[in-house]
Parts: sequence; structure tokens; C-alpha cells
Amino acid sequence: MRTIFPALFCFLLCPTPASAQSPIVAAGAETPGVRDDTPIASSSAKTPIAAVRSETRFAAIRGKPPVAAAKSKTIELSLGYSYISSGKSFSNQMGLKGADASFTIGFSRLGAKADFGYARAANVMGTGHHSDVLSYLVGPVFYPTRHRRLDTYVHVLVGGARVSGPVRLNGGGILLGGWATGYAWAFGGGVNYWVLDSMAIRSGVDYMRTAYYDPSLTIRGQSNIRTTANIVYFFGRRSVKRR
Repeated sequence: MRTIFPALFCFLLCPTPASAQSPIVAAGAETPGVRDDTPIASSSAKTPIAAVRSETRFAAIRGKPPVAAAKSKTIELSLGYSYISSGKSFSNQMGLKGADASFTIGFSRLGAKADFGYARAANVMGTGHHSDVLSYLVGPVFYPTRHRRLDTYVHVLVGGARVSGPVRLNGGGILLGGWATGYAWAFGGGVNYWVLDSMAIRSGVDYMRTAYYDPSLTIRGQSNIRTTANIVYFFGRRSVKRR
């Protein structure tokens, strides 16, 4: 009996540390029988390192500054119909019909425009001869408003024009074969209605100044009102305010 009681007393005290280690070993996914310091160090070392590396990658991605959008140039090509009302007074107007084409390089609200037009009137003053105006103009264009569907623009164009046609003389006769080439300029504006992101319908009105013979056969300035209707095709990314 003296031997049994001390043995039972030691047996009850010794399993206490082993029962406290078993949950830790199970949590570290280690097999029983391995010393308690090994799974604790291995488990605690692997999990935090993986978490730190993952958070570092997220921090690196989120920490990058946003890339600013580049302001690139845009290109517009237009082709359409032109009507020129020419004459010294509204009671003595001559209408010329033809085509108009333009090429524009734009930067946001500003651009540079090249405009080419040709208009013609047949059987002027019953002579069987025609009159025509060939214009080639360049200049700046400005867009006061730019929205999702509707733009407005104004431009000032300078260049030259070739004008030809019969000329009524002071004595009552008519010069049939006159033509003159000189400086020309135009000022006006209009609207673009965008039917697609890359295509629009343009309508514009210009006051255009050319030069031609007067009844005394002196070359003088000539006033014209030009109206245009064009189809515009757009290359690039338009800068618009959506509404």
C-alpha cells in the first residue's frame, strides 16, 4: 500500500501538462508525439508571414497613383452642301450651289481648320455662261459649348478665292469671260448634332468676303452669305460634358 499510493499520486499529477498541449498541437496540424515547442514555432511563423505578404501586395496595388488621362489631339473630316448668296444688295442676289469640305485638328475647345468650297450658278443673266466661286481658307475654330449630342462652334478663316462669271458693264454690255483671284476671309459659326459618337450633322452660316470686277472693271470687295450642311466624321476621343 505504501508503494501504490505514491504511484497513483504521481500518475494523477503528470498528465496535466500533456492535456494542455494537445489542443495546441491539433491547431498547428502537427502529429501527436512531437515536442510542444516545435509545432508552436512552426505554425505561428508560417501563418503571419503569409498574411503580411498578402497585405503588402494589396498595399502596393492600392498605393499606386491614378494615371492621368492624356490630352490627345482629335481630327474631324466633313463633306457636304454649300450655298452662296452673292451680290452687292439683297435685291440683286445670285445664288451659287456646290460642295464644301473641311479638315480640323482639335485640342479640347480649340482647333485649326482648313476649309475648301466650290459653288456654281448656271446661265447667269441669261448669257448661257456660269459663275463660280472656289475658296480655300484656314484659321482657328473655337467650341463655346460641347455636350453629349450638341456642340456649337465659331471660326475665323482667311485665305484666297477664285471668282469667275459674266460682268454687267456701265454701258449696258456684259463681259462674258471675267475671272479674278484674290484674298478672301470668312467669319461665322454653327452647330454639330452628333447622331453617333463618331458622326455628326453640321449646319453653319458664314459671312464671306471675296473680290471681283465691278461694272467699271475694277476689282473690289464682294460680300457673300454662305450656308453649309455637312456630314462630319470624327477620329479620336471627344471631350464632352454629358447631360
